[in-house]
Formats: sequence, C-alpha cells, structure tokens
Amino acid sequence: MTENIRVRFAPSPTGYLHVGGARTALFNWLFCRKHGGKFVLRIEDTDLARSEESMVAQILESMRWLGLDWDEGPFYQSQRFDLYTAAAEKLLADGKAYYCFCDAEKLKVMREEARKKGGFRYDRRCLNLPEHEKQRLLNEGAPKAVRFLVPEGTTTVMDTVHGEISFNHKEIGDFVIKKADGSPTYQLAVVVDDHDMQITHVVRGDDHYNNIPKQVMLYEALGYKAPQFAHVPLILAPNRAKLSKRNAAVAVSDYRKSGFMPEAMTNFLALLGWSPGDNREIMTLPELMAAFSLEGINMSNAVFDVKKLEWMNGEYVKNLPLEQLFERVKPLLVDSGLIDDDFAATHADWISEILVLLQERVKKLTDYPEAARYFFTTDFDYDERGVRKHFKSPQIIDVLTRLRQRFEAAEDLSLETIESIIRGLAQELGIIAGKVIHPARLACSGRTVGPSLFHLVEALGKERTVERLTKAISYLNDRVVER
Repeated sequence: MTENIRVRFAPSPTGYLHVGGARTALFNWLFCRKHGGKFVLRIEDTDLARSEESMVAQILESMRWLGLDWDEGPFYQSQRFDLYTAAAEKLLADGKAYYCFCDAEKLKVMREEARKKGGFRYDRRCLNLPEHEKQRLLNEGAPKAVRFLVPEGTTTVMDTVHGEISFNHKEIGDFVIKKADGSPTYQLAVVVDDHDMQITHVVRGDDHYNNIPKQVMLYEALGYKAPQFAHVPLILAPNRAKLSKRNAAVAVSDYRKSGFMPEAMTNFLALLGWSPGDNREIMTLPELMAAFSLEGINMSNAVFDVKKLEWMNGEYVKNLPLEQLFERVKPLLVDSGLIDDDFAATHADWISEILVLLQERVKKLTDYPEAARYFFTTDFDYDERGVRKHFKSPQIIDVLTRLRQRFEAAEDLSLETIESIIRGLAQELGIIAGKVIHPARLACSGRTVGPSLFHLVEALGKERTVERLTKAISYLNDRVVER
C-alpha cells in the first residue's frame, strides 16, 4: 500500500461518544497508524440546533482516554459553510442540481401519498417548473432548497468489506444537498470535506451503507476522486437487537466511570467485527495495530457482550503494574471516603499491599472501594448467611477469644506465625482448621470469601486483627444475651 493513507473520524456532537462510534474511531486509528498515515478529526456540527460544545469536549476526552490521538483537527463543519455553498453553486451551474421550492408541509403531503403507493421518491416537480415561474419565485425570495439531479444508470463500488456492490439509480430520488435555511445536508458536507481533507479511506458503520450511491454520485458530479470505502458490521445487543441504553449502548465515558480500563475497552472494541486471524483475545494497542487490516473485518454483525468485557477488564487489572494500580485506584478510595490524600501519602506501601491482595478478584477498578472496605474500617456488617453458618457453634466465642489472645501474644504476625497459630488452635480444640479459618475470616472482614485468611491477617496487622476479633466477640455476646 504505497499511497499516503488519510482517514477521518467524524462524530456528531449531538450526544456522547458511544461504543459504536468509538469502535469506528478505533478501526480508523489502527488502520492509519499501521500504515503511517494521518488521522483527521472532524466535528460534524451542521445541525446547529442540536449540537452542543459540551458534547464536543466529552467526545475529545473519551478519545484521549482510549489513546486515540489525531494528527489534524478537530475541524468543525459549522465553520466551513462557504465550501458547501460553493459546491452547491457549482452543481447548479453545471445543471446537476436544481432549486426546490416545496415547503415542509407540501413534502409531508407528498410522502403520505407516496407511502400508500409503496414509497416516496421526489417527482421533480420543481425541476419541471416553467422558467418564468422559477424566476418569479427567485425574484420574490421564496425559500428554496437545492436538490441533486440523480442521473440515470447505476453506481458500482468496491467495498473492502462487502466486495463489489451496485445501486440502481431508479431507486434513488433527487435528494436535498442544501436546505432552505442555507445549511448543507450531510451528503454534501461529507463529500466536500472528504475531498478537501484528501481522505483516502472511509471506514464507517453499515448504517451508512445506503449513503454510498448518493455520495459517489456527488463525487463524480463535482469531479472528485471517491475514497475507498469499508463499511463495518453493526454492533448488536446480546439478544441481537439494536443497541440501546438498556442493553449497553451507553457512552464511553460511562464505562470509564464504571471502572473499565481504556486498554481493555480498546481491546474489546477491536474484536467486535474484526479478528487477528488467530485465537488471541488479550492484545495491547501496539499488538492490535500490528495485526489490524481492513480485510480482516467480518461482514456479520458483532455482539456487545458486557460479561466478556468485564472478564477482559479483569485480566487487565490482574496485570496492571503496582505503581499504575495505586495511581488509578487511590482517587476511588479517596472519593469513597475510606482514605484521604494525607493517609494515602503516609500509608502508600500498606495500601499497595491491599490492592495486590485483591487484584486477582477485582473485575473493575471501581470494585476496589467495596472490596477493600473492611481493611480501612470496622464499620461493616457480617454476611447473614455467613453468620448462620460460621457463627452458630456454641464454642465460637471461645474459639475467637482464644485466637485473639494468641494473636495478641505474638511478637509479629508473619504468614508463618499466623498459619501456625490458627492450625495449632484447631489441633488443640480437636477441630478441623476450617472451623477456625471461616469464623475468623467473617470476624475480620464481615465476609465469607476473599483472599487467604493468612494473607488477610498479615495485611491487617496485629492491632487491626485484634480489633476486629474483639468486635465479633462482642457481637456474639450480644446475640447470646438477646436469646
């Protein structure tokens, strides 16, 4: 591939960057970066009423979070209306477009009538207006749109994903390229911009499939060279319905807030509709870039499986270096009120020890505050099922009291010492070690599952462990009194 690759991502700032848009941006970025090309960012904000600057900021921030940098832009279509007007004027002058004076109400009636007959296609009534009538309307300043005059024939293109595809022009009505308010339609703006920005490859979702013939006709009418198209499959919900907020089509920023890592998100999105050709699932951004090709994109729609994303994110959490893990989780612990910045600064090593202890069990970074809560406070309840199972023995108060005494008497609570104390106590009482381990875990954390009790006690240290055993003994004594 010898040409200078230039691709673009062109989101509309009428909403947040959703997962489908992020996947499109990622495919463009991977293809471009692999071939040393340029990645252009364009904001398609011609819908001035619905476009919001805050959405632009969110889109840019989400792309930065995903690691998708751009070489040029962002360019704003709202600042390029003169280019679109010039293109429309050229088409009018060349007889390839014409003024349409039909107002919205008239078009509505026409659509309703056409619907009864099977579908709407503009009947070219304004094209066929007598010249004097056209001139009168122009002189009176009547509102007018500009329609493209669809020529006879077919449009055939070679799509990298779909192969050769053809569209019969008989099925395409003359479409508006410039609205009566002077703003361009999507079809005109995108063609003018892609030509002006020298875009060589347009990689986008299959929801743009039907735009192909209209845009190719405009390229040809304006004397432009059309780019290479690659229309990628849509992303569906697990039930194979269209994505919605109810089934995962939330903004990329929502996944970020939910504790997903950008490395996992890009890895997951890349595999939605594309495959490296082997069985790899965990791939870094550089590995994705090296393996990516447009030819590897599948034609079938992809399914957004949140469970798989959670699994993949957990794999990335497991392998996150300690320094990065601390930096990413610390703000979450602070926001949850478990620690403050001063405590984090003075207890960084201890906090890091806890994070590593839980690293295998955490799927999302936002799971950490709840998973680690009992390390930082004794203000926790005991799991009710655990209480019924592990605190029911008449001997349990004696077991925990003896365990507390032995921990208090120990000079240090190393892993070896902790295991020796627990197993020694079980042997002395004539019970299996689990009869000590499970109640002790519940007493120290309020939970029935978690890291090994030996590691848990080591991380808590003598003072905190004794404090929690004391709390549990008091709790059990109160239950005895209540009975």
